[in-house]
Amino acid sequence: MSKKKKRARSQRKNEITKGIFTVLEKEPSKSFNYKQIAAKLGLSDTQERNLLIKRLGQLKSSDRILEAERGRFKKKPSLHTYYTGKVDLTTSGNAYIIAEELDDDVFVPYKKLNRAFHGDLVEVFLKPRRNGKKPEGEIAKVLERRKSTYVGVVDKQKTFAFVRPSDPKMYTDIFVPLEKLKKAKDGEKVVVKLGDWPKDADSPYGEVTEVLGKPGEHNTEIHSILAEYGLPYEFPYEVEQFAKTLDTKIHESEVAKRRDMRDVLTFTIDPKDAKDFDDALSFQKLENGNYEVGIHIADVSHYLQPGTVLDDEAYERATSVYLVDRVVPMLPEVLSNMACSLRPNEEKYTFSAIFEMDESAKLINQWFGRTAINSNERFAYEEAQHIIETGQGKIPKEVSIRGKAYEVGPAIKEAVLSLDKMAKVMRKQRMDDGAISFDKIEVRFNLNAKNEPESVFFKEAKDANKLIEEFMLLANKKVAEFIGKQKKTFVYRIHDEPDEEKLLALNGLISRFGHSINLKDKKSLNSSLNQLLKDVKGKKEQNLVDTLTIRSMSKAIYTTENIGHYGLGFDYYTHFTSPIRRYPDVMVHRLLQHYLDGGKQPQVPVYEEKCKHSSDMELLASSAERDSIKYMQIKFMEDHKDQEFLGVISGVTEWGIYVEIVENKCEGMVRIRDIKDDYYLFDEKQFAIIGERTNRMYQLGDEVYVMVKDTDLVKRHLDFSLLGKKKN
Repeated sequence: MSKKKKRARSQRKNEITKGIFTVLEKEPSKSFNYKQIAAKLGLSDTQERNLLIKRLGQLKSSDRILEAERGRFKKKPSLHTYYTGKVDLTTSGNAYIIAEELDDDVFVPYKKLNRAFHGDLVEVFLKPRRNGKKPEGEIAKVLERRKSTYVGVVDKQKTFAFVRPSDPKMYTDIFVPLEKLKKAKDGEKVVVKLGDWPKDADSPYGEVTEVLGKPGEHNTEIHSILAEYGLPYEFPYEVEQFAKTLDTKIHESEVAKRRDMRDVLTFTIDPKDAKDFDDALSFQKLENGNYEVGIHIADVSHYLQPGTVLDDEAYERATSVYLVDRVVPMLPEVLSNMACSLRPNEEKYTFSAIFEMDESAKLINQWFGRTAINSNERFAYEEAQHIIETGQGKIPKEVSIRGKAYEVGPAIKEAVLSLDKMAKVMRKQRMDDGAISFDKIEVRFNLNAKNEPESVFFKEAKDANKLIEEFMLLANKKVAEFIGKQKKTFVYRIHDEPDEEKLLALNGLISRFGHSINLKDKKSLNSSLNQLLKDVKGKKEQNLVDTLTIRSMSKAIYTTENIGHYGLGFDYYTHFTSPIRRYPDVMVHRLLQHYLDGGKQPQVPVYEEKCKHSSDMELLASSAERDSIKYMQIKFMEDHKDQEFLGVISGVTEWGIYVEIVENKCEGMVRIRDIKDDYYLFDEKQFAIIGERTNRMYQLGDEVYVMVKDTDLVKRHLDFSLLGKKKN
């Protein structure tokens, strides 16, 4: 059995185990047979029922449930109740176990971890509660390790070595025999694979699988970031070789099976440094006065066939990873930058959503299917923005990606201006329908030839960006709606409503800046959130408030169970428009074509597992991307150690205050122990630290002057010295 199948089966086994205990514990005095339990859990599939029967037998054999009479099971009375959950390790070394069946997290002191690590799936038993205290427990068993590899630094001795993991939540070093060191030198950064942890050993055993290099060096640290999250930075040899054997030529026999749109005006709008163009727009006027707008997406599924090593690799990666200085693609370059890239004046296979719309952006007709296109022009956002702002087709040299001034044809100019007009109508309608306008500041770096940051700039979404965004949203929404209303198995991108407690906390935090949100009802909330995001635009607290607001929202995920997308205000939503860089889009293309061909509905559990994997990998990729930005910010600040900066206090903790520099958004910490003019105490209610003698207060949102005290590229720490408060 493959690792993927084992993992999926293990996860389903855990879910069924949870379900069994949920049923039995809800009515502890009753007994149930497997059919009754299956009905309560909604298990109708034969394979899952068999797994349930097998699990009931195993739980009975391990004395965790009672067989009250033949074939009927009930809860076993016990001093301890067992639950399955994930370990959330704190910086103090203690942990909380997050179990779906419990309302409260279970506190586990360090001495009761029983060698469990952060993120592990464990079995924990609860001790009887005392005096209304929160539940406390002890880990009984590690069911599944979250990570099998760690990044760390080698500490080499004469006859053995240790690897000290970089992960701050990994509380033990790893013992490595010299013969398993892979020639790593003392002090080098490595990837170590976790092995056994013998009962009589102080540390787990491990084996070095990769030597990353000297700590602090650029490539070492970037590869370390990827390795920490288990993300690859190169393709296996067999995957590259397979990709090279693909037939990437355009054949008329294949075009004949598609809607031929090669003669329709088509163009792309992308960042000026983009290498892959996975979406294009076509535009033409119809005889009835309406417009036909085509959203054309690279037909990755034509080349990426299920069951191949290429598809397996793409699924495992699930997403491209965008680090500051490089892209780690989901697909090899022969596809991502060539065959599937909708480059100008090249015929390409595409999967399209084509809409008939009137001048007011009202949708008249829609069509979905495979097409062939030939893009007439490639625009950078800056070029398209110039056309929108001036109404002219003359592109000056300063915004041109051709290196010289040029003029676009009247047809393309009209297309860009008409699409911009429709996009603005669609955006206004979305906002009126309750969508939330998140235009968070994105930090970018100008890098030199050695990948060193020379300056910081902020990516701003202008009309050209929003034009593309609105038509991509339209395609995603309408594809999801088309399948969703047929009640067929599909991959949705969902976004749940925010948690009320998080919103109350957000209201408390933003009140420090003189803002508030209305929690009366959904309409009032969304309207006030949009007003908040509008009010802070361009102000010192914008990035902080944007970040706090996003954190108060639920996390968008992939699933087969549609509940709509709260942030966008859509009842149906999916990801259809980026199959070069997202595997869920590939699944959406396959399912859509399958249904267009009259195919039967596939099983939900198969796609639900794929959705979960895609969501998990997206989270890892975004964490790696954040770490790479943090690394580059610290590298940038290394060259500005003697400079005074104005910053905003962006966080307050018992050990210090976080300060975000206004001009470049770099965030660092001022440690309480380094503020020498008084003894400061943390006041949780006021989000502040207060001087015991002077009563001087440093509070969330205050503007302060700081200077770089210390930079640590290896640990990715940036420490500031506090120079004082800004005087109003």
